[in-house]
Order: sequence, then C-alpha cells, then structure tokens
Amino acid sequence: MTRSTTRFADRTAIVTGSAQGIGEAYARALAAEGASVVVADIDTERGERVAEQIVADGGIAVFKTVDVSDPDSATELAAFTVETFGSIDHVVNNAAIYGGMKLDLLLTVPWDYYKKFMSVNMDGALNITRAAWPHMTDRGGSVVNQSSTAAWVYSGFYGLAKVGVNGLTQQLAVELGGSNIRINAIAPGPIDTEATRTVTPGNMVADMVSTLPLKRIGTPGDLVGMCLFLLSDEANWITGQIFNVDGGQVIRS
Repeated sequence: MTRSTTRFADRTAIVTGSAQGIGEAYARALAAEGASVVVADIDTERGERVAEQIVADGGIAVFKTVDVSDPDSATELAAFTVETFGSIDHVVNNAAIYGGMKLDLLLTVPWDYYKKFMSVNMDGALNITRAAWPHMTDRGGSVVNQSSTAAWVYSGFYGLAKVGVNGLTQQLAVELGGSNIRINAIAPGPIDTEATRTVTPGNMVADMVSTLPLKRIGTPGDLVGMCLFLLSDEANWITGQIFNVDGGQVIRS
C-alpha cells in the first residue's frame, strides 16, 4: 500500500466488518489516503491481521473487536477510537451477516434467527451511528452505510434488512444534518467475495452477471471509489442518498 493522496490526513475512520472482503478494501483504501483507521470486526484473528498489514504497508490502523448488534459494544468502539486517535470523523457501517447466512423465506425463517440477523444487518448500522455521532459533532463528519441492490429485488429477509438500511440512511440524514454530519449508502450489485462464493451458487451468479449491462461480476475495488468520495469533502453537499454501484443491475428513474 502506498499513499496516493492525503484526502483523509488527520482524519479518523471506523470501518465495521473490515476483517475481510469489501470492508477490508474500504479500510485499506482509507489508510492509503492518510486516514487513521479502526478495523472493527467480531472476527479478532482476521481483523488483527488486516490492521497489522495496513501498518506494515505504511498506514495507520488498529483493531477493535465489536459486535454491532450490541449497543454497549458499539459504545466501547466509539470510546476506544477517541481514546486512541482523538476523534471520529468517518464511519463505514459495513458489518453484516452474509457469508454462511441461512437461506429461508420470510414466512418460515426461525424467529430467533430472523431477530439476530436484523439486529446485525439493520440495527447494527444504527447502533454504531448512535455511538459515534456525539464524538463527531464538533468537527462534523460523514457516514457511509452498506446497502445492496437486494433492496430492490426479491431477497427475503436479507433484502428486507437492506430496505431498512436505505430508510435508516434517509431518516438519519435529517437528524444528523444539524450537526454537519452527512450519511449516504452504497448499494453494490453482485460482488466477487469469499462470502458471495459461499452463499450464492455459481450458476446463479453467472445468470445475474449475464443480465448486467456491464457483463462482469464486481470486485471490492469497484466500490472503493464511491465510498471514498462519499466520505470525503468532495461530497460535502450530498446526504441521504443511496448510490448503486452494480454494473447497471438496477436502473431507476
């Protein structure tokens, strides 16, 4: 990793779910552009490895264990970030149950599993934002939530959680705006990650890709530019929006 710019110099960013996949790509990219990054994940072994690699590549990063479904854990993450780096400027709410998730219908999914799933995939973004925003009010800042094109196509409780993330993004934009904090969301299409390969059968992915205007599966790197833009001062009059990065999978008027 080499630092290509200093867009995020003297800024601190929390990235949840950053022990692998898309979250790892976000964390590494923020560090490459000068941010001090808190790699936050429930997977301690992989999370520590990501933070150590960022440091080895010349960036600034530390790891902190977090369970985004637990408000107390979210509060601990925010306090740790301020104690370590002095501020919170940016938050990426990427953590989700995805790899290894149950495949079931809304009508039949076990209720306990449904509640746990939603507590991470929807409520987790709210927990982390609620914990972080009091520390962001003096300087302002920005938040990016991870949505999905699943919000606009049938995807059962996974899609329902992403509909919730979109609504959360829009509602919080109003509540946070007075504190000069912006919040937006990215809705990826099919992305080639380890989690996708374990959840979605290869033939199903191939069928999805064949219908895209840009006929290839996405990569975590395809999402990085949008994430960095939305977090940066270049987007300082954009809030409450959901941006598709999906090869044209969902085209809305």
